[in-house]
Amino acid sequence: MEKSEEYKTWVIPFLATILAMLAMQMSNLGSSPLLKEIQKEFRMSDSLYGTFTGMYGLSALLLSVPGGILAKRFGVRRVMPISLLFVAIGLVVLSQVWSTPMAFAGRAVYLLGYRPAFVCVMTAIALTAPISLRSRSMGIVGAITAAGTAIGAPFGSAIGEDFGWRNGILAFAGIMFLSACIFYLAYSLSSGKKEPQAELKPEKAQAETPSVTAKSGSVFRNPVIWALAVLEGIVGVGYFASNWFIPGAVEMVFGEKGMTAAYILSTGFVVAICANLFFGYLMDRFNKWNVMGLMMVILIPASLCMSTTSLPLFWIAASLVLSVGLSAAQQCFSLAAELVPPREMGHVMGLVSLGPGIFGYIGPQTLGWLRDWTGNFTAGWYFLALVAVVSLFLIVYIKHYIKARAAA
Repeated sequence: MEKSEEYKTWVIPFLATILAMLAMQMSNLGSSPLLKEIQKEFRMSDSLYGTFTGMYGLSALLLSVPGGILAKRFGVRRVMPISLLFVAIGLVVLSQVWSTPMAFAGRAVYLLGYRPAFVCVMTAIALTAPISLRSRSMGIVGAITAAGTAIGAPFGSAIGEDFGWRNGILAFAGIMFLSACIFYLAYSLSSGKKEPQAELKPEKAQAETPSVTAKSGSVFRNPVIWALAVLEGIVGVGYFASNWFIPGAVEMVFGEKGMTAAYILSTGFVVAICANLFFGYLMDRFNKWNVMGLMMVILIPASLCMSTTSLPLFWIAASLVLSVGLSAAQQCFSLAAELVPPREMGHVMGLVSLGPGIFGYIGPQTLGWLRDWTGNFTAGWYFLALVAVVSLFLIVYIKHYIKARAAA
């Protein structure tokens, strides 16, 4: 009877949330080849196409905090399905566009739903998973993000190749409609009118993370939460930025064609599935801040090694930057969840989600500027290493700041 109740209270909504995340990442990251077809059909310049895809970062800036407020005010069970429906509607509009302005409008509707849905996913995971499994749960979400690319890209490309890019995007819209229905039904059946809540009993392994840091007052006035928003952005800069510049580096430095770059990116995402699960396990078993520091220690030499002229070494280094960077960014949400009570989870997830928006835009812009200024990619890879060093210092500072506040 207890096991049946456990499945109802957190396992079923957790699985529904994971399924929704998979569908979202299939349409977000997996639709990249189809968006390239839109660029060709409407003859967008590279800079205009950059703006078209870069709307993701702007949406994160504008919609992350409102998404968190909506999740707190109306509950994940209501906000998530509506957001997923907006994603589906945006994809339908995008599949029917006949001009560049319409393409931008469809993309805007898509992102209007995607960002609040992303915040709801992080909120739902933080609320439903037991505290002892929270970091592993966030690791699973990161693994699903990587798997979404691995599944979505060939899925959309295969349909687009046989039936045209419009039908490929429509297929993603159908998946989003289905995931919205499944999520709503699973959450309703498991929790009735109440939102699932994380167990409040502190776990032994997490005793070193004091929850008093955000017990009182608004999370928007808590310096630790704002520091985590910055950390969430900068630890993922390597993952966000290198993803777009690896193909160019492979062609320029090694003289290889696009398929080699695709294999390198695929390797990175496959490794990211394992890395997210591995680091999630470590975060639950050991001090979370120490594990975050370990990830930065791995990222620093990996970023530097991307300046090599050896393709095998570059392949390994790029895979580490992609996989460990994604893992670190994902675990920042686990750190944030430790610092607030369940009633503030929506707000804190929205606030921390600001980081990827700001640095997801700044990172690629900086790498592009360094590439134009120096004529090669080496300065960009050094920049990623420097960002990892800054992240390491910030992790150490936040850890000691929390410890000092707890002692006081």
